Amino acid sequence: MKYKIAVNDQKFEVEIKDISEGIAHVNVNGQPFDVLIENYEDITTGSTTTVPVTPPVAAPTAVKTPAPSHKPAPVTDRMATPAPAATPKKVHATGEIVAPIPGRIMDVKVKEGDHVTKGQTVATMEAMKMENNIASTMDGVVQEILVQRDSEVATDQVIMIVG
Repeated sequence: MKYKIAVNDQKFEVEIKDISEGIAHVNVNGQPFDVLIENYEDITTGSTTTVPVTPPVAAPTAVKTPAPSHKPAPVTDRMATPAPAATPKKVHATGEIVAPIPGRIMDVKVKEGDHVTKGQTVATMEAMKMENNIASTMDGVVQEILVQRDSEVATDQVIMIVG
């Protein structure tokens, strides 16, 4: 069955090929992926109906915070879904730029004291096997950078402050 979905204003065509023992074999925009259905047993217990498939979100790991951290067990050599466009979905009034999705910081393109403009790429991150640019949401000066190369970040984790 094919579905047309949107994640953070990015459109995907998802085709579910089959589901076997909690693994959904899907094509996303023509690319094959194996998706772990983490609550597969809960869904199928006492039910013989069609299993709804929701692509799992990788569990975040914290950086520079005392929050508990863990990593999901790998299902295959590919992740569940393509990452949506990496534009911060939450901008705080104080100019905090946050990670739009969980992932790993590949590069920080600015340093503290640099002037940035709205839309300028300030960092790149890998999320779900895709490279994503993180853009500044405002003009200003980089006040503080809270991540570094290879940092693991969670969704909405502050990566830098622009003022």
